[in-house]
Amino acid sequence: MTENKISLKSPTVSHKEHVHHLGGHSSGSDSIAYAEHGPGIDHKVPQEEAVQAEPDLLWSRIRHQLREPLSEFFGVFILILFGDGSVAQVVLSGGVKGSYQSISWGWGIGVMLGVYASGVSGAHINPAVTFANCVYRKFPWRKFPIYAIAQILGAFCASGVVYANYKSAIDVYEGGPNIRTVPGYSETATAGIFCTYPASFMTKTGQFFSEFIASAILMFCIYSLQDNGNLGAGNLMPLALFFVIFGIGACFGWETGYAINLARDFGPRLMSYFLGYGHEVFAAGHDYFWVPMVAPFFGCTFGGWLYDMFIFTGESPINTPWIGFKRLIRPKRTKSVSASLGFQV
Repeated sequence: MTENKISLKSPTVSHKEHVHHLGGHSSGSDSIAYAEHGPGIDHKVPQEEAVQAEPDLLWSRIRHQLREPLSEFFGVFILILFGDGSVAQVVLSGGVKGSYQSISWGWGIGVMLGVYASGVSGAHINPAVTFANCVYRKFPWRKFPIYAIAQILGAFCASGVVYANYKSAIDVYEGGPNIRTVPGYSETATAGIFCTYPASFMTKTGQFFSEFIASAILMFCIYSLQDNGNLGAGNLMPLALFFVIFGIGACFGWETGYAINLARDFGPRLMSYFLGYGHEVFAAGHDYFWVPMVAPFFGCTFGGWLYDMFIFTGESPINTPWIGFKRLIRPKRTKSVSASLGFQV
């Protein structure tokens, strides 16, 4: 089989393609259209083979074993510091020290820097993104709960840091050190600094769809930016994600606050409950709390399906017989099982 590189005008396209020779014929093995690669597809840890300065130290061994969850923890930690911090500054200053656009900037910068901080683990910083990668990009399912827990803990801890930094301002804004209120229950509520609450006119269906569509846009854009068989963002991926998040916030953020991330919403919501905001953090918006926990998974899964179904030509369940359903209906038998049964598959 001969491997040829197709030279395109865009220097960012770096995948290798197995293609038919012009005017010729190819064997069955050459029928594979593309063999595309990228960080979100190969899941290769940067500097995986790098030798630690002191590999025999206890902490070096612990850190090496936990580097992926630690990476996700601090990626989300940075995300929440900038995101919740921007909301706090705008809300507590009464709009004097910023506007809604400032919040979009804060979250966009938070995602960009969070991705830079968590490159070791693939920079998912969102359980729904991790889930979609498990479905479409062969990310190991066994890592999903570990990543999700690390992401939630990162958001939980970072929101506590934001609260500690702005506690005095919260006391003044709320009207006292022992007053903590939630949107929908007070005109001076500050719980919205930490997690999302829907606009009062939103129905449950509207709440879910708003989070669903924003999450679908997010995942579709992530896969398009990661795909080196398309233009691909390459090393500019973090900057590109800044514009994605800024755009989602500017265009789809008003109705529900564009959580689009279970960890980003549930971790700070749990922290605000422990800080004294009460059960209203879960009851507000007609029990809205579950929407940003569930809708992003459906949205990101749908966004990933859209990209793989209509654009992506690399390895994906969508690019298998019956659009991936054959493996569910007729799962492949392993060679060891087949041999023990005395027949070939």
